[in-house]
Order: sequence, then C-alpha cells, then structure tokens
Amino acid sequence: MRASALAADRAALVALSAAIAGGDRGRLAARLDEAEQAAGPAAVEEAVLQSYLFVGFPAALNALGLWRERRPEVAAESEPPELERWRTRGEAVCATVYSTAYDALRANVERLHPDLEMWMLTEGYGKVLGRPGLDLGTRELCIAALLAALDAPRQLHSHLRGCLNAGVPAEQVSAALEIALAEAEAAAVRVAADRAVRHREVWARVRGRHEGKDSKGRENPGGEE
Repeated sequence: MRASALAADRAALVALSAAIAGGDRGRLAARLDEAEQAAGPAAVEEAVLQSYLFVGFPAALNALGLWRERRPEVAAESEPPELERWRTRGEAVCATVYSTAYDALRANVERLHPDLEMWMLTEGYGKVLGRPGLDLGTRELCIAALLAALDAPRQLHSHLRGCLNAGVPAEQVSAALEIALAEAEAAAVRVAADRAVRHREVWARVRGRHEGKDSKGRENPGGEE
C-alpha cells in the first residue's frame, strides 16, 4: 500500500511516531522536522506527548527534548487537571476505540488490577488520548505506528481495530502500517522481516473481519475466523 493513501500531515505524524519508538536520534530529528512542515508544531507536540503511554517517559522526554531544540516555546495547549471530566471523556473515547469489545476490555483490565482499569480510562483515554489538538483517527494511526515499531502484536491488533472504529478508511490504515514498518526497518530496530509479516497478518485479520471476510479472503458473514 502506497503512503499516498494518507494525507501528508497524517503520514508525517505516523512516521514520527514510529521514529519515537525506534529511538534513533538522527531519524527522529528528521521526522520531527518533516512533521512540523506537514502538520504544524501543535500536532507534533500532541503526537510526542501521547507517545509516553506506549514508550514510557524516558523515550518521550528524549523526543520532547529534541523537539524543544527546534521549538523552544510550547505549541500544544495545556489542560488543568480535572479527574472527573477526564474519566467521563476517557470512557467515551475508549468506547469508540474498542466498540463492541469495550466492556470485555474493562473487565479484563480490572481483573489484572482495578487501579490499572481506572488509570487506563482516566489517564490514558481521558487525560491523553481525549485531548484536543488531534482527531481520534490520527491519534490511533500514530498509536498503531508506535506499536508496530515496538513489536506488540496483541496491542497492535486492538489499535488497528481502533483506527477503523474511529472512522479511518482501511486503505489509510494499511498505508500507515507500511510507513511504520519501513521506518522501523530503516532504523534497524525491533521489527525484523518476519515480524513485519506477522504484523501484516494481524492487519489482514482485522481488516477481513471488518469487511466480513476471513483471513484467506473468503466471504465471512458472521465476522469470525
């Protein structure tokens, strides 16, 4: 799938997100510059800020530090802490991303630890992913790019579905995945050729179910493999 299926701003933010996960300073600097030109400084900051949920504070701080060398002033708008509003917003955003799997997700995470379920909704989806500055579809594409570069297929599966649930056309999801895999491969990080194959297989299953087909392209009215 050609990257041209994506608008230039989305494509640049996807490549930036994969570069954050890759950790190569030179490539990250180039992707920051390209994303600023294509999407603007506020969008760049949102993409970098949300990355801490997936790559952790060290990598996000490194990316922000490199960004501040280019843009010393803060471009993205800050929000005052409002836990109840974040919780409500987080529930709505998470429900959009996970759709029919939303209740099962919350139950599964709560079984792991009740606090984690609260943090997921209030901090992850409410405080961070529900922020203004980027539309949810673009955020999900960037998340999918991070997860592909991090070689996290289970979470990648969920957020590829999240892209579709947020209204991103399948062709754009395919293009974003290919950008992320190419970026990771060029940076010589976690995604080797066999892992790239597995990630494409994950996307084929997600897309097949979305379009009512099984993994071999056969009609599948029930939506199951």
